[in-house]
Amino acid sequence: MNRSKQIVRVSIIGILANLVLVAFKSAVGLITGSIAVILDAVNNLSDALSSVITILGTKLANKAPDKKHPYGYGRIEHISSVTIAVIVLLAGVTSFRESLDKIFHPEAASYSAVSLVIIAAAVLVKFFLGRYVKAQGEKLSSESLVASGTDASFDAIISLSTLVAAGVSLLWGLSIEGYLGAVISVVILKAGLEILLESLGSIIGARVDSELSVKLKDKVTSYPEVKGAYDLILHRYGPEKTIGSVHIEVPDSMTAREIHRLTRRITEEVYMEFGIILTVGIYASNTEDETAKAIRESVEAMVQDYPEVLELHGFYVEEQEKRVSFDLIVDFGNDAEGIRNSILERVSSQYPDYRFDVILDSDFSD
Repeated sequence: MNRSKQIVRVSIIGILANLVLVAFKSAVGLITGSIAVILDAVNNLSDALSSVITILGTKLANKAPDKKHPYGYGRIEHISSVTIAVIVLLAGVTSFRESLDKIFHPEAASYSAVSLVIIAAAVLVKFFLGRYVKAQGEKLSSESLVASGTDASFDAIISLSTLVAAGVSLLWGLSIEGYLGAVISVVILKAGLEILLESLGSIIGARVDSELSVKLKDKVTSYPEVKGAYDLILHRYGPEKTIGSVHIEVPDSMTAREIHRLTRRITEEVYMEFGIILTVGIYASNTEDETAKAIRESVEAMVQDYPEVLELHGFYVEEQEKRVSFDLIVDFGNDAEGIRNSILERVSSQYPDYRFDVILDSDFSD
């Protein structure tokens, strides 16, 4: 079974389970007059709607690439996650408003043994449903499923708190429904905000995962001809399609044929191992020029005076043209242009016969 079919299957299970809970909790809430139980039922209904959106998003994201969208439609899954987050947030706002009304205008709630058993059963159902859906979401790299599973786990805690309110009411005759409803609302709002921020982060473009970055660079630098790997950039077009680029440093004595063979091997093996479509760019490295080596060591020593500089790479000296080029990565939050100009002024003063091209790179990955 492929990924999209598995996501749909898990979502259907979630829909059915939530609809059953909606029916039971609504009945219990209306019979007992419990606002907390009714709000809990509303939240279950939003969970069912979330699963429907997950199914629609998965179906649309699975569309084949076309001329208008050559990278495919995979990012629709992130949009569906944002939609789920908005639904959760709306449910939280509604719940909070109703809870405040209950606090200022309390009504006595009555609980029967049957209602308490149903609520207890709901706690178990949502606990195991949440664990199942979240685990499947992580396994299938589905943000929507992970969000639904996390929300279901919160629901189990919320239903458990309802049982606590029932116990307080039965033992001491105190009505804490409105206060519990407010707590439920805060939990819902918190969950919705977390889902929203994570989904928006995926759409905006998040930093490459550190562990993946290290593994990829270790793979690329495992070839004897490669002296270093830099500027790793990855773009995700949904969970199943990642496209990126990397620069490798190779000896300037290599021929075009040798570089062609090397880059082909890298792209093919990276795709086989990581499933990533990787474009490989080239930085030439001076191999036999002692003057170039001395200039590089001197420039690297100067750069050490700038702790804001994370990395220097792509260093190459074209002795015949008296031209030196290299890239700098300056940590975020610093005056990158000012640091670049300061370094450029120092190296130009040290080597007035050479022209220096200093390019600012971004800290895209570890």
